[in-house]
Amino acid sequence: MKMQNANMNGVLDMEKLDYKKLGFACGLEIHQRLLTKEKLFCSCDPTLPESSPSRGYIVRMQRAVAGELGEVDRAAKFEEAKQGKFRYNLFNASTCLVEIDEEPPHPLNAEALEIALSIASALGLKLVDELQPMRKEVVDGSNPSAFQRTIMLGSDGSVKLGNRSIPISMMSLEEESAGIEGRSGSEIIYNTDRIGIPLVEIDTDASIASPQEAKELALKIGTILRLAGKVQRGIGSIRQDVNVSIKEGARVEIKGVQELDSMDRLIENEVLRQVRLVEIAKRLKAEHASVGAPVDITPILKSTAVRVIANQLKAGGAAVAFAMKGFKGLVGTELQPNRRLGSEISDYAKMYGVNGIIHSDEDLHAYGFSEEELSSIRHKLSLGEHDAFAIVAGPKESVSRAAESAVERAKYAIVGVPLETRGVLDAEECTTRFLRPLPGGSRMYPETDLLPVAITEEMRRKAKSQAPDIEKETAILSEQVGAQNASQLMLSPRLQLYKRITISVKDYMFVANTLLQKFTELKRNGFEVDSIDEDKLVSVFRLYEDRRITKQAVEEVLKELSRSTSADVEKIITDKKLERVTGKELEKEVSKMLKGSEFKSSGEAAAFIMSRMRLNVDGTELNSIISKLLKPQVGAKRKK
Repeated sequence: MKMQNANMNGVLDMEKLDYKKLGFACGLEIHQRLLTKEKLFCSCDPTLPESSPSRGYIVRMQRAVAGELGEVDRAAKFEEAKQGKFRYNLFNASTCLVEIDEEPPHPLNAEALEIALSIASALGLKLVDELQPMRKEVVDGSNPSAFQRTIMLGSDGSVKLGNRSIPISMMSLEEESAGIEGRSGSEIIYNTDRIGIPLVEIDTDASIASPQEAKELALKIGTILRLAGKVQRGIGSIRQDVNVSIKEGARVEIKGVQELDSMDRLIENEVLRQVRLVEIAKRLKAEHASVGAPVDITPILKSTAVRVIANQLKAGGAAVAFAMKGFKGLVGTELQPNRRLGSEISDYAKMYGVNGIIHSDEDLHAYGFSEEELSSIRHKLSLGEHDAFAIVAGPKESVSRAAESAVERAKYAIVGVPLETRGVLDAEECTTRFLRPLPGGSRMYPETDLLPVAITEEMRRKAKSQAPDIEKETAILSEQVGAQNASQLMLSPRLQLYKRITISVKDYMFVANTLLQKFTELKRNGFEVDSIDEDKLVSVFRLYEDRRITKQAVEEVLKELSRSTSADVEKIITDKKLERVTGKELEKEVSKMLKGSEFKSSGEAAAFIMSRMRLNVDGTELNSIISKLLKPQVGAKRKK
């Protein structure tokens, strides 16, 4: 069989793809942490400290259990099979016995529920009559209890996007999971300070028509969340999971998309991956392809020069290989940038503690294999002209399970696209990798430690009155700063900061320009303005409003604050001599500078003074004083 890999590996013009013809389906799951005083089911601090030493840790292993339908979820089974060991770091202010499942949950956080209901109202969701806390099984280690508490708030909402209304199928209020800190051998280390932070999950239906529309919808929902006001900001506080499929493919969930700028490219690359996997499956079926069981090849490689295998064998490990009949030339087929079918098979093996696979579509001589070794392996596996093989090497306790997992993935290449949960591998290339099988509906069961909560009419009325209104907010902002700035602010993570500052500072345009343009410019020049404490930012603009500092001095204060989180605003102004000179004092200083000087125009005089007092004087006030003081001199010259 002749494999036309040039076409398979060529670059598809994604812009010309007919998504409707492909049967493209896409939906979003948007997770946003809420800004509350306490966690969802305890009174611990929900704000993550920048650096806080742990006060100890616990170690646990987890196993899958049946959901309320009596079945064990496939994703939970997969995670249990990995036999993971998890260590959880504990903290003073942000961890208690609730987080580690040694104490029953406290009553539902009323503040979090109020914020969530206002967001649900803005999305037009039909609220349920009674909230029933549920447990969602997760045995990947992200929660010490092996489950996450979640509460469905409502369904059947929508978001208007141009001329279309995209349905919002459901919204939930739930606990945040643990944050992964790192690995130590086979042990995964988590921090418990993040567990239990309230967050909302907003799920759209799968009617999104294109990658670009998915990006626009995420931006629109993000705007609604920011307008709600009571949401956390910063890296990780909002993330999107994207569900993608095509007609001949399968539903795949891409977890933890944080960069909206690249969301459309991630989706495009997933479509590309599925298109090529479907094509590979068709070719394999035509070739009557098959995958063999793992075979021990340790004796063949006992003296190998292949370092990655030799090191494993010297440490008492083993090497196995399996045949992929009819696969020759296809294992190396590119599915995404720098990602091949071999990469996908390797991902499955890596889940069991090995470094991956080596396959025969690679340059095996570059690894150091001898022709004798390769010939022996091909003979052992009974390979023909159009067949391929893969090798897995590693510790004896891991290699068998790793190889079996790789074999299962290779077999599925003949079927098509597997149902998977994937994670972002390379943010720049917009590529993904396998994490686990896609969860089913068997991992939910009722929370027995919490009572249901009724949604009263008063709660419904309050949610409606507090619901953010994009059209109304856009109109207000447009009146304050113009349509273009209003549009930028609505999409900016600094929207709530702008609103907070302008409660007392009425120079709307200056505030908007500083937060949008000036902040971007300062960041580009290496100033970490996003690290500045919000209360300090508000105080800087109030000092400007109170005429204590000038516009130019605001920039200097921001630079100093970005250099140190402990910097004091008043001390910066004093040390840098940034106090504004105004009124009689300014008139006196200007008069001194003008005395004995001959300027051809007031503009020349202003330029001279600003070169010496730029940070301390307001340009408009200075021009007014110069005009006033120069008039008598000009009149005297005319009389002469």
